[in-house]
Amino acid sequence: MKLGHKIIYIFLPIFILLKINISFSQEKKLNVLLVEIKQNIDPRINRYTKLMLEEVEKKDYDMIIIEMDTYGGALNDADDIRTRILDFDKPIYSWINKDAASAGALISIACDSIYMSSGASIGAATVVTADGSAAPDKYQSYMRSIMRSTAEAKNRDPNIAEAMVDQDVKIDSLSQEGKVITFSTSEAIKNGFCEAEINSIDELMNHLNYNNYEINKFELSSTENIIAFFLNPMISSVLILIILGGIYFELQTPGVGFPIMAAIIASILYLTPYYLNGLAENWEILMFLVGIILIGIEIFIIPGFGIFGILGILFSISSLVLIMVNNDFLDFTFVFPAELFNATGSVLLAVLGFIVLLFFGGIKLSESQYFKKISLDDIQDSNKGFTSKISNNDIIGKKGKSFTVLRPSGKVIIENKIFDASTSGEYIDKNKNIEVVENEGTSIKVKQIT
Repeated sequence: MKLGHKIIYIFLPIFILLKINISFSQEKKLNVLLVEIKQNIDPRINRYTKLMLEEVEKKDYDMIIIEMDTYGGALNDADDIRTRILDFDKPIYSWINKDAASAGALISIACDSIYMSSGASIGAATVVTADGSAAPDKYQSYMRSIMRSTAEAKNRDPNIAEAMVDQDVKIDSLSQEGKVITFSTSEAIKNGFCEAEINSIDELMNHLNYNNYEINKFELSSTENIIAFFLNPMISSVLILIILGGIYFELQTPGVGFPIMAAIIASILYLTPYYLNGLAENWEILMFLVGIILIGIEIFIIPGFGIFGILGILFSISSLVLIMVNNDFLDFTFVFPAELFNATGSVLLAVLGFIVLLFFGGIKLSESQYFKKISLDDIQDSNKGFTSKISNNDIIGKKGKSFTVLRPSGKVIIENKIFDASTSGEYIDKNKNIEVVENEGTSIKVKQIT
C-alpha cells in the first residue's frame, strides 16, 4: 500500500469526527418569543396578540410560549385570539402559571401543547356577565360550541371541554352535579389537558429537549406604548376638555384658527387609540360627529335652545362614554361596572373642567399676552373727538321690527333706519315687533312686544 493511501486511511476517521463535532456546535439556535397574558381578555389583549403574531412573522421566531394567568374576559376577543392561534403555522405552547379560567382556558386549549405550574388550574369556562351571574343561553351555547371544536382541533376530549362550560354535561367521575369542570395540574395531565407540570421557562425548554435557545420577551413598540398612554382615563379627560374648549372658543372668535386646530388634534388623539384597540366602533364615532353637527345647527341656523341643541349635547357626551367601554351596540352585558364608572367619570370630569374654563378661562385669556397681540387695546378717548354713541336717548321707547334674527344680537329697523341691537338673552325671530328699552351707545337693547 502506498504511503499516501496509508495517510488517508489514518486521518479520514479523524476528519469525519471533527466534521460531525463542528456540525453539532453550529446547531441553529432556537428563537423563542415569550408572551405574557396576565390581564382580563379584552380588546387591548386582542390587539396585543395580533401584534405579537405579526412580530413572529417579521422576525422569524421558531416558536411561541404564552405565559397565562387570567380569570377570563370578553368572549368575542377570546374567540378572535383562539382563531389566530389555530390558524398559525408555528408551534404555540401555553404555560399556565396559576390560572387559565373561562376565556383563558379557551385560548390555552387552542395552543399546540399545554403546560401548567404547580397549583395551577384550567377550566370554569361558563360565560358570565359583569355582575358575575351566568350570561343568557345564546352566549353559553356559542361558548360550548367553540370549546368543543377547539378541543377537537387539538385532539383533546371535546366532551370535557364542553363540561368546562355547561354544568349539565355529565362526565363520569369528573364532573360534579351542578358544577362545571375545573382541573388542577395533576387532573389536567391525567385527562389530556396538560402535557406536564412545569415551573419555569427553562424547565419547559429542557422538557422539550432544547439546549441551544434564546428567550425573547414580547414588548410593545414605542408607538403602541404611546397609544396605550392615551387610553388612560385621565388623559382622555384632558383630551375631551381640549375638544370642548377648542370648539367653544373657535365659535366665540371665528377665524383665529388655533382653538379649532387644537380641538381637531385632540379628537384624533382621543379617537385613534380607542379605534385601534377595537373599542371605538364606527357608529360611535359617527354618533359623536352627528352630535357636533346638531350643536352647530342649533347655534348658527335655528334660534333658541331647543331639541337640536339638547340632542347634540346628548349624542356628543354619550358617544364619548361609549367609545371608552367595550359595549356591543349598547349591550352592556359584559361591561364591568368599574369600566362604565371610569368612562362616565372621565367624561363628566372633562365637562366640569370645561364649565370652570368658561367662567375663569375667559378672564385669564383676555389678560394674556397672546390675546393682546390679536386684540385692539387702544383707548378712544372722548377728549380726542371719539364718541361711542350713535343715537341719543330719545330712541328709548320707540317701536320697530327685527330686521334680522336676534340671537341675542342682530339688527332692528326703526323709522326706516337700521340699528345694531341685542336682547337681554332671549331670541327674537325676524320681522317681530320690538321696543327699545335701553341705549348702550354703539347699539340699543330691545325687547319683543305683542
